[in-house]
Amino acid sequence: MTQSREPLPGQWARLNADQSCGLRRGAWYRVVRLTPDEAVLQVPRREQVRVPRRYVETLSNRPRHWTVVARPREADAEPAPVGWHARYAVCPACRTRAPITGYAADMRCPGCDGVFSIAWEEKYLTAR
Repeated sequence: MTQSREPLPGQWARLNADQSCGLRRGAWYRVVRLTPDEAVLQVPRREQVRVPRRYVETLSNRPRHWTVVARPREADAEPAPVGWHARYAVCPACRTRAPITGYAADMRCPGCDGVFSIAWEEKYLTAR
């Protein structure tokens, strides 16, 4: 049986663990292949990335909400841009990171100009 190289229709995945594996925290990626042990994700402008399946969560439809991400605490993390706080948001459409100010219900993406609600109820990479 030949395996398709095309992404599965409607399959999306993002990290669900604070791991360094070539993916942006909070960003959703197209799933190319899922096995019980591994997820193969398509990263724009790069090769496909293999990630242990236990490190990702998957959806059957493209997400439509900004993910709220706490800045990493590691000493080697990139410094935050001026005006950014302890958290930022990741666009569900283009993966652009944007500062969060206040608690708005939705936000316009500076990268793709899309307007999406903010998933405040998600506790991404925090104790649930």
